[in-house]
Amino acid sequence: MIKSVSLTYQKLKEKFRIKSPWDMIIIFILNILIAIPIFIIAHHNLIELDWAHHVDRILLFIIIVVVIQLLLRAMRRVTLISVILYLLFLFFGSLFGNYSFQSVFEDYRSMMYTMSEDPYPQDIIITKLLPFPNKSKILDAVEYQNPKIRNFAIMAVNKHFKHVKGYYDYFTIVQSFAVFKEINTRWNYVSDPKGHDYIANATESLQYLSGDCDDHSVFMAACIKSIGGTMRLIHTKGHIYPELLIGNKKDLEHINYAIKKVLFPLESKNKPINYHIDERGNIWLNLDYTAKYPGGPFMNEEILGALTLD
Repeated sequence: MIKSVSLTYQKLKEKFRIKSPWDMIIIFILNILIAIPIFIIAHHNLIELDWAHHVDRILLFIIIVVVIQLLLRAMRRVTLISVILYLLFLFFGSLFGNYSFQSVFEDYRSMMYTMSEDPYPQDIIITKLLPFPNKSKILDAVEYQNPKIRNFAIMAVNKHFKHVKGYYDYFTIVQSFAVFKEINTRWNYVSDPKGHDYIANATESLQYLSGDCDDHSVFMAACIKSIGGTMRLIHTKGHIYPELLIGNKKDLEHINYAIKKVLFPLESKNKPINYHIDERGNIWLNLDYTAKYPGGPFMNEEILGALTLD
């Protein structure tokens, strides 16, 4: 009986055995398939050493590949089963909306692009934190619940980037960029009356899409808030500009690729994506009227105050 079971086991083992050199080829392919998502997870969660040319991340990927290769070679007999299970995992992830083939591709693509085209973290220079000027007037002026403001934002969303695919997790940010594009391509700068700081309500700015920096900031913030975006206003010397909350470093990788390669490729060509990181690690992109693309250059580096519009 034992001999019969042993023979059956030997037959099964021989049946699933992969002959050389195909065994090494399959092991290497499986290694890469496993290494990429592991590397993405490690890249997002381990502290960066900021070595030149991202040498620390290159070494990390090499170490992961070598370790997985050694493990797979040690488990050569179950390699075929491992391949099937891995593909089934991604297949079911694709069907039920979890981590899928597309997710692996998008994460890896965005990560590799950001490693070669670094966004530029702008230092927050705060010499003296002052009360935000005209805070109560500005809060009242951000009329994001007004139907006219929301209707304008919806018009912009339907006009720009409506057919962009692959950014379901960031659709609110992409739609916010559509609002940014519509406003900044049409905005006409008009100064306040001499000696007076005039704060226009968002609905007032809507009529002619004109005004100074605080009017633009109020209007931009109101429109983006009306479709679910999170905004804050930054006060610098003689200037106010709006910023959009992007999220964390992983989110920035996807948004960086989207801006540079999908949404604003001409406007951002050969130009850095500038951003601020707040004390909680949140990333904010500049949406000033002077910027031709989200994350454009800042007019003034010194920050005197910030007003987050929750």
